[in-house]
Order: sequence, then C-alpha cells, then structure tokens
Amino acid sequence: MKGLIPCMPTLKPLPPSPLTRSASWRFAMQCPASPQPSTSSPPMAPTATAVCSVTDQPPTLLVCINRSASVYETFIENGLLCVNTLGNGQQDLSNLFGGKRSQQERFDGGQWESGVTGAPILNGAKLALDCKVTQSVSVGTHDILFCQVLDIRDQGESDALVYFARQYHHLPGAAPAA
Repeated sequence: MKGLIPCMPTLKPLPPSPLTRSASWRFAMQCPASPQPSTSSPPMAPTATAVCSVTDQPPTLLVCINRSASVYETFIENGLLCVNTLGNGQQDLSNLFGGKRSQQERFDGGQWESGVTGAPILNGAKLALDCKVTQSVSVGTHDILFCQVLDIRDQGESDALVYFARQYHHLPGAAPAA
C-alpha cells in the first residue's frame, strides 16, 4: 500500500486479551472513521458504511468505505485510521460526519488528539480503535478494509448511539465482559 509511513513496521499488534475481546463485542453503527492526517492535507474522515469485528487474534476489524466518497483516495493511501464509536448526546456529531459537510466542519464539531498511528481520536468517543489497514477487498461500490487494531481507548461502561431503520437509538451501557 503506497503512502505508508516508514516507521510503521515497528508497530506491533495488541496481544489477545479480555480488553480486545470485549472491544470487539461493543460496536454500534454510524461510526466516523478517520485516516491519519498528513502534513500536506487536513485530517479527513468519511463515515464508515459498516464496521465489525473479524477476529481477536490478532485484533482485526473490517471497515467498509464507499469508493465515491470525496476522501476515498487519501483514506486508502494513508493506510491508517481510527474508528470512534459514539454515545448518547453525540448525535449532532454523527450527523456532521454522515452529511455533506466539509472536512473542516466535521472536525470542528469535536475535540481531537492523535493516536499511536497519528489518526485522529475523538475526545469523548465511547470506544476508539486505532488501526492500520492490512488488506482491502473491492466489492460493488465499496472497499472492505481489514484493519489491525494497534491501540484501544475504552471509556468502560457506557451507552451507545446506534443508527437503525433510519433513526438514532440509545442503548444503555453495560460492563464489558471479562
């Protein structure tokens, strides 16, 4: 994959653990996925069409991105991203990322910091999974990105914002399974 930073081979995957297992069970739809910001462009982030856990050995997600998204090429070239899941009270931010807004407007809606890959992590995300893309498969209008999780930030017991049947729903929090 072109455009990867030279130090990436030194990044090591997380070993299987209760945290990686519980993280893979706690996904809600409508997650903004953010590639690594580069020095020549601002951070960019489409809303992933779908996100789910693939395996916990090594911890891997699949993230589906529409190839017609305005940021698709930059997103693919960077090869790094962070999946930020949202909770109650973050519906407006979800709408910013899911709508036809400029990248600047999207990022102005929250406070961000860089993860271990350099990808933007939303302060206040219920669960943030910082990843590198290890493989991609094209299907129809989308690419399915297989993303190895390199770091997890988990707020622990928390609610989730879910988009289902064209409506937002709030799911109450539960303690992560051991």
